[in-house]
Amino acid sequence: MATVTVFDVAKYILVKRGDMSAMKLQKLIYYSQAWSLVWDDVPLFDNRIEAWANGPVSPDLYSRHRGQYGVSAWDFRADATGTLSEKQIETIDAVLEAYGGKSAQWLSDQTHAELPWKKARVGLLDSDRSNSPITYESMAEYYGSL
Repeated sequence: MATVTVFDVAKYILVKRGDMSAMKLQKLIYYSQAWSLVWDDVPLFDNRIEAWANGPVSPDLYSRHRGQYGVSAWDFRADATGTLSEKQIETIDAVLEAYGGKSAQWLSDQTHAELPWKKARVGLLDSDRSNSPITYESMAEYYGSL
């Protein structure tokens, strides 16, 4: 069985919720990873998440949607080759229940207020470019304490 990647999660979210802005998808991906670390004690996928100016971003996912405002499941069909487990689907569904109705801007603002993004950007202005990783440890520690 193929390993689950950020593309598998993106495709699942887009099939489930429909087309959305790339920024919203990135934040839902981030929260799916964070809550998987808390609830399931394992990363949902191995792709890196970085603390960009607009909030957490998967550079691998970004490389596929660069220049697009909106994204659809179709955009990731070639890269989404893994199969999500029932537990992974439950985690993503719970994240979509909690965060799926929020706007991209709300999600971005929320991530800016939370410690994992802030810790990865210590010493930077909000507008500064950065490719600092948001670590599994900082996500699990912060979201696990909520």
